[in-house]
Formats: sequence, structure tokens, C-alpha cells
Amino acid sequence: MSVQIHSSDHKKRLELTLGAIGVVFGDIGTSPLYAVKEVFHNGLATDAMHVLGVLSLIFWSLTLVVTTKYAIFIMRADNKGEGGIMALLALTLQTAKDQPIKTRLIVTTGIVGAVLFYGDSVITPAISVLSAVEGLQIIAPGLEQTVIPATLTVLGGLFVLQVRGTAVVGKLFAPVMCVWFLVLATLGIVNIYQFPTVLTAINPYHAIALLQTSGWQGFVIMGSVVLVITGAEALYADMGHFGLKPIRYAWFSFVFPALLLNYFGQGALLIQNPAAIENPFYLLAPEWALYPLLLLATLATVIASQAVISGAFSLSRQAIQLGYSPRMNILHTSDDEAGQIYIPAINWLLMAAVFILVISFKSSTALASAYGLAVTGTMISTTILAFIVIRQLWNWHRLTSVGFLAVFLSFDLLFFSTNSLKIPEGGWLPLVVGFSLFLVISTWIKGREMLSQHLESKRVMFEDLEQLQGGKLVTVSGTGIYLAKNLRGVPQVLLHNLEHNHALHQQLIVLTVVTTDEPKVSNEHRIKIRYFGEHHRYIRIKLYFGFHEPQDVGRALRRCKDQGLELDLKNATFFVGSERVSFRRRSPMPKWRRELFRFLVHNSSSASEYFRIPIDRVVEVGVRVEL
Repeated sequence: MSVQIHSSDHKKRLELTLGAIGVVFGDIGTSPLYAVKEVFHNGLATDAMHVLGVLSLIFWSLTLVVTTKYAIFIMRADNKGEGGIMALLALTLQTAKDQPIKTRLIVTTGIVGAVLFYGDSVITPAISVLSAVEGLQIIAPGLEQTVIPATLTVLGGLFVLQVRGTAVVGKLFAPVMCVWFLVLATLGIVNIYQFPTVLTAINPYHAIALLQTSGWQGFVIMGSVVLVITGAEALYADMGHFGLKPIRYAWFSFVFPALLLNYFGQGALLIQNPAAIENPFYLLAPEWALYPLLLLATLATVIASQAVISGAFSLSRQAIQLGYSPRMNILHTSDDEAGQIYIPAINWLLMAAVFILVISFKSSTALASAYGLAVTGTMISTTILAFIVIRQLWNWHRLTSVGFLAVFLSFDLLFFSTNSLKIPEGGWLPLVVGFSLFLVISTWIKGREMLSQHLESKRVMFEDLEQLQGGKLVTVSGTGIYLAKNLRGVPQVLLHNLEHNHALHQQLIVLTVVTTDEPKVSNEHRIKIRYFGEHHRYIRIKLYFGFHEPQDVGRALRRCKDQGLELDLKNATFFVGSERVSFRRRSPMPKWRRELFRFLVHNSSSASEYFRIPIDRVVEVGVRVEL
């Protein structure tokens, strides 16, 4: 019996490890397509000394940043099994309860990392697919004019298919990526065999010597070396889907060795044939293998792009449920997997941005200048938040935790500062995207805070409701369910309804949906019910959801019978407030932000759609709010 259980666990872990290879490592796994070429793009000599120095920088960047920082340290900072910048933000906020200044600083740090991740989500599909399709220039130089149209066709098909979900295509991810990494390793081994001396680049002396002799150019080189670690954040972000151990197994036993072999193979090729710098990845392969390699590379970059797009969907949902973004229409593309979602607004915005990038920059080399800032900016945010966790939640010794911060933040800042030199060449792009999104999110947060304060000032308690009625209300049969943002008191939508209709349902329920700082909430803690008034006529229900869960109000309310409350939802009427926001002349919100907040409120999806409430059971009540 124990043997069968052990065998079952082993099989499950193997499946998760293969799944992680297919999804988690798509971004970092396609970096060999362009990373080495970009390091030498600015005229760095391709002699043995410089090639060995670059390989040493690549080896130690992967070892220190991806392996040590993320795979060993950062991935331990999970929020009930979930990872990623939003999960880390929610975890870190546990250390700042009743500390408004610290809370604001933590939220700002997390949001900066999140908005830069969106910049990464725009650049990754463009540079990955473009670098793969550029193999056409090597195979048939006459096809150079078809690179851009072919890239747009592949990317367009990818975004159009998002609405169908990733379940079917996802089954191909693991086999394709396993073949991809095997091919990377094989191509690398063949070329290393011809020049095995290249393996001496593991010695950090070569990296130090390169930086010392190159001076300022060595500092600039680090801005391109960062391309080999793009996708490191995915190890952490996808932890909730696959688990810590499967991702570590995949990285240490398969992905990391395959990447190193390929990079060292490209280095061996360049030392023997400096002219191969035109495209060292494709020139690793024999001529007969170029077409199959082009096809495989395109598939791998599509998978890498899919992983980033799915990550943007997931991050957006977490931001919405934590209150950092307006509600958007979220479609669930799988009945079995809650994590498989599709957000039309995000999908089409990403598609438009990616198309603009491909058409504007025209080559992977040009796009490489825009890549590093987004990646390293998110890494800085992650390092700072992780430091707060290990110091205040894990209670590490001050010296140890400060040492962690000093070592890894110094690497992050080095990469960020070197990439700052590329701002005029395209590095401005993720900064513009990030700054624009930061303005939107910070405006939304500020506006929601003002709205909450307004509702709090107008609050009426249930104990006072009967006095307000004055005995003039008509009672109608059925159940009236009023959605409320505030956790205490009578919602404005109920008071508004009483003022105009002078009627109450026989059973009156005030419903509040609460998003916790945990990814998931168990069914035992899903519902809290409290009764008020004579004969328990008034009922307050609080539904608790984790920030990684679909907020299906209808399904949750059906579980009220487990606590003795029978609800006939088929005969219930849901009352949803629709705020009409206006601003006082002396409102504390600046004028330019007022219009932005009004636009966000007006264009956010309705509560009935977001909470999956049957539209034929909803009455929307307009409530005017002056802030």
C-alpha cells in the first residue's frame, strides 16, 4: 500500500515537473535566441578573452540571480502556496497592520513591480517571436521582407485564440519545451566538443578580468547580460500552479544545464568563427536542421508569449480583487481549472501594444534595448518586499536579512542602472507603460479611499433603520439582497431604495464580498452570517474569497443552508448600487485625476457580471456620490 502511494506521489510530481517545463521556463528558455548576439552588438570583440568573459558573466548571473536568489530564497516566500508580486504584496501587508505610512510604502513598491511586469508582458511576445522568425534571414536572405508580416501573423493568431483558453494548446507545451531544451543542450554539446576550453569560463576570473579591462564598456555589457535572466520572475509567479519542488526539480536537473550548454556552445562557435555573431544561435545548427529549428523556435516563443499573457491575466485578476484596479470582465475558459481565465480588455490592449512594438522597432536587436528595465525594475520590488518578509515574518537575524538585501539588491541595481543607459534607445518604453499604469492604479486606489470615507460618513446602523422607517413602509414578499462595499451599517443603495420606493422585502439581506490577503479561503470560512432587528428580519452576510479565486457569489450563497439559512435565489432580487461620482470644488483630488477616476468608474464592469449574478434578478440603483 505504501509503495502504491509513493508511486502515485512520484508520478504526480513528475507530471507537475513536466508541466513546469512547459509553462514556467518559456521566457528564460528562449533567451538564447538573442542574448549572446545582443551582448556583442555594440562592437565588443569576439576574441577568446572577451567571449570567455561574457560567458562567465552569463554563468554567474544565472547562478546568483535565478538559481540562488529566486529558486533558493525568494520561492520560500509563498503566500499559502502562491507566488508572484501580488501574492508577495498581500503577504507583506500582514506586517503593516494599523501602520498607514508603512502600508502605503509597501503598496507603492508592489504596484511599481506589477506595472513593470505589464511592460515585460508587452515586450516578451514581440522580442521572442521576432527573434525566432528572424531565422528566415539566415536560411534565405531573400525572405528578409517577410519577417515582420510573419511575426505579426503568428502573434495575431496567438491573441485571437486566447478566448478559447489554453487547455488544449497547453497539452502541447511540455512536449514542445522538452524537445526545445534537449535541442538547446545538443547544439551546445556539439560545439563545445569542438572547443572544450570554453568550459573554463565557469571561473569567475574571466568575468572580473573582462569588467576590469573593458572599463566603461564593461558596465554597458551588463545591460545586455541581463537578457539571460529575463523570465526569472516566472519561477516565482507560477509557483501556485506547479508547486515549489517541481519547479526546482525542473530548473536544477534540466533547464539550467540545457541553457548553460547552449550559451557555452555559442561561445565556442564565436571563438572559432567570429563572423557567426550575425546570429550565433541559428548558426550553431547544421544547414539541414535550420528549417526544423526555425519551426521549433517559433513554437517555443509562442509558448513563452502565452505564459506571459496568461500571467498578465492572472495579475490583473489579483489586482482587481485586492482593490487596486477597476473591475473588468473576466471569462473562465475552463470548468476544471480556476486559474485559466481570459480578460478581453487586457488581451486586446496587449495585442495592440505588441503590434505597435513590432512595427516600430522592426528587429529583436532594437527591442532588446527596451527589455531590461522592465525586468530589473520588477526584481528590485520583489527583493525589497522579500526582505520585509524574511525580517518581520520569518524573524531572521538582522545581520542575515540585511546581508540578503545588500547582496541581491546590489545585483538588481547594477542591472537596472546599466539598462538605464538604454532609455533613449527604447528603454523609455517600459517606463512609459509602467508610469501610465501607475497613474491609473494610484488614482483608482485614492478614489476608492475617498469613496469609502464618504460612505463611512453617511453610515446608518441597522439598529437605527427601524426608527428611520417611521412605520410607513410597505412589506413585499420575497428576498431583497443588497450589495454593500462597507463592512458595517446599512448600504447607501438600501437607503436610496427606501427613500424612493418606501418598501422592503420580507427577507432583507445585506451582502458584502471581502477579498482576503490569502490566495484561497476554505469553505468552512467562506460565509459569516449575522442577524439584526426584530424576528431577525435583517441579515448581514459576508462572503470571503482569496485573491486567486473566482468570486462566484451565487455558488457561495447556496452554501448558506449549511449554516441554517435557506435562500431561494430564484425568487430573490439583487440590488446593486451604480455610483454617479461628482467632485466638490475643493475636493482633495487634483482636477486631472478627477476626470481619470470618473472615467475608470464609468468603464468598470458591472458588479452583476463580475460576481456572476443572474442579470434577470438584478435591479441597478443609481446613487449620486459627491467627493
